Amino acid sequence: EIYRDESDGRLAINNAKKIPAGVLKAAEPIFNDIDQWFKSWEGASAADITIRKALHLFCGWQTNEKMGEWLNADEDSLMLLHDWTVTLAKNGWTDPYDDYRQYENEESNSMKVQFYEKAKLWASRNK
Repeated sequence: EIYRDESDGRLAINNAKKIPAGVLKAAEPIFNDIDQWFKSWEGASAADITIRKALHLFCGWQTNEKMGEWLNADEDSLMLLHDWTVTLAKNGWTDPYDDYRQYENEESNSMKVQFYEKAKLWASRNK
């Protein structure tokens, strides 16, 4: 997992020692792109962050035990996440590695807010 280190503001990698040196070297040319992507999320709304975490879980890129429990227990929320991705696809989003935000519209934004409201409700009931 890549994250921004709060102590110095630089990007850091969890368990970086487990990543082969060749892989880290290969990532160097796109490091500025990665940094820009992280900066683009600064100040993002809670709804934006929640849907991003759900997408990362959905794609298998990150784990999130609580969110996984919620989506496994609440089929309507899982289907809303799916429908949100379909809406993005209708807007031209065809590659999950592309930043989906450029494919959002009023409909997908409404779905994102609904998803966030469902997440808050589930979290408040399952502390």
